[in-house]
Amino acid sequence: MCGATKGGLSLDGVNVAKEAVIQGQVLRGDEPVPNAYVRLLDRSGEFTAEVPTSATGHFRFFAADGQWTLRTLAPKADPVDRVVQAQVGDVAEVTVTL
Repeated sequence: MCGATKGGLSLDGVNVAKEAVIQGQVLRGDEPVPNAYVRLLDRSGEFTAEVPTSATGHFRFFAADGQWTLRTLAPKADPVDRVVQAQVGDVAEVTVTL
């Protein structure tokens, strides 16, 4: 798979057959939330990684197979947790609404 996902991040240069990808967008209503932080927590809740969202509210992680929790932190919003399943060969698309 290559090219852009519908309305999402480009997968150019990402070998999805060899990567487990978790990506998505943070929204407040219909508006993207730039400079929010999305944390990747493992099955036991331990912190693994953190990325800021882009100007368009997008984020991406490369993860091992398994269950992960995305914790989104943004100004003027309560933290939002979303459980996601990562699998090599798949792109887990997640929309987080604050």
